[in-house]
This record gives sequence, C-alpha cells and structure tokens, in this order.
Amino acid sequence: MTVQLLRRKFTVEQYHKMLESGILTEDDRVELIRGEIIEMSPIGTKHAACVNRLINLLVELLGKRVIVAAQNPVALNDNSQPQPDVALLKPRDDFYATAHPQPQDIFLLIEVADSTIEYDREEKIPLYAEANIIEVWLVDINEQVVEVYQQPSAARYQFMQKLTSDESLSIPGFPDVNISVDEIFGR
Repeated sequence: MTVQLLRRKFTVEQYHKMLESGILTEDDRVELIRGEIIEMSPIGTKHAACVNRLINLLVELLGKRVIVAAQNPVALNDNSQPQPDVALLKPRDDFYATAHPQPQDIFLLIEVADSTIEYDREEKIPLYAEANIIEVWLVDINEQVVEVYQQPSAARYQFMQKLTSDESLSIPGFPDVNISVDEIFGR
C-alpha cells in the first residue's frame, strides 16, 4: 500500500505571520510560491554582479520615472510572494511602505539565473504569466542570453524570444529607453 503525503500550503497572510512570530526571519532566503515556502539558492558572484549592473543601468536610464527594486517581494496573489531579482515599479510616494507591489504596479520583472534556470523557466515564469505581469526577462548567465517573455495568458506567455550579443531590449512603458544585451553582461 502506498501512502500519499499531504502538503501543507500557506497563504501570504500565514507566511507574514511566520515572519512576525520569528518562525522565519528576514535573513532566511525563502519565498512563497504557490503556497509552498521555497528556499532560494545562494547568490554567486556572477549573479550578484549581473543584478548590480542591471540596477545601475536601469537607475541611470530611467531615473525617477520608476522605482527599481532589488530582490524584494511582489504580491502576485493569495499564495505567491516571489522575490524577483529586479522589479521596475510604478512610482509611489510611500515607496510601497504600506503594501508590497502587486501586478498592476509592475512594468517589468527580471530574473537572473545560473543554477536555477530550469526552475525559473518552469515555475516562476508561468506564475508571472498567470498573474498577468506584462513582461519578464530571464537573464541566463550561463548562455549569455536574455529571454524576453511577453503577452501573458492564464498559463504561459504567448511570445518568447532570445536575445544575444549586439541585440537590444526596449523597456515596457518606456519606448524611448533601450538596453543592450552586452550592457547587461558587462561587455
């Protein structure tokens, strides 16, 4: 006889109560994905450098037209609160002090991946599509490409393209701003 193990799913509210009570701390590298608390991979030097480079480029290019958030939570629904590497957010006077950004607050999410590329593609990208995030970039450090996901539907993005060296990306909501793949990878 086989026994099926039951999984305990959590809501965002329960997740926050775990933080408030000290079960989880701000130092724990976890995020809530589809009701499950997922331990995030350690950040390597290439990953950190790429995120830092993106932050500097985006702040330089967009200034105060956006809030550039690094590895902060976004509230997608009642059971998912991921922490994308970079989020371009609509400006708010309180800088989201009263609530984490929600899908309607987001211009662009960026995930930088080396060891987590398959997880990001198979779990996080579909989650972002379900939440109707307009555009997501998956920066693949190993292959040195940027995958651009657009046109979200209920289960996936309808359009995906891979951009390589010498190609440029436009930033949603800012047609006057372009960033090259080479700039993202520091070339």
